Amino acid sequence: MHVSRRVVLASSTLLLFVACSKNEQAAKDSAAAAAAAPPPAAPAPALNLADFAGKWAMASTPMEGKDTAATKFTLTATADTIGWVMEFPSGVKVPLQITVSGDSLVSKSGTFPSQRRKNVKVHIDGSFRIQGGKMVGMTTAHYQGAGADSVLHLRTEGSKAP
Repeated sequence: MHVSRRVVLASSTLLLFVACSKNEQAAKDSAAAAAAAPPPAAPAPALNLADFAGKWAMASTPMEGKDTAATKFTLTATADTIGWVMEFPSGVKVPLQITVSGDSLVSKSGTFPSQRRKNVKVHIDGSFRIQGGKMVGMTTAHYQGAGADSVLHLRTEGSKAP
């Protein structure tokens, strides 16, 4: 009986040693894998409204359907969220509400006479970024009383006016 206790004790000690060795090796493997992994991507830079400030020559083009004509306008942007205005060649001026959401600028208008559809009122919302020196984004036009054609999605792009 005395010998069997020694065998059990020796076996238990050996099993404990093997188990600890495996845990240490797993920890070393995990540490090595973490060291070899690429560093996490840097967060996107914060949106700076000053980058948008100025006059922009803009064009919004439908993304679907047969109509590919661009609606052109001048956007006057400020370095803060106040004083942003779209002005169409017809002379219609539309103030915009501006907010920042993550790395995007979000715009929203009140209701104004559509420049694409005669005798129809519209309000728009969109989101924009600066890419390669251009302002690019998506605009959604919401037409009043237009039934199934009440929404139009447009790609909007512009360059700073000289």
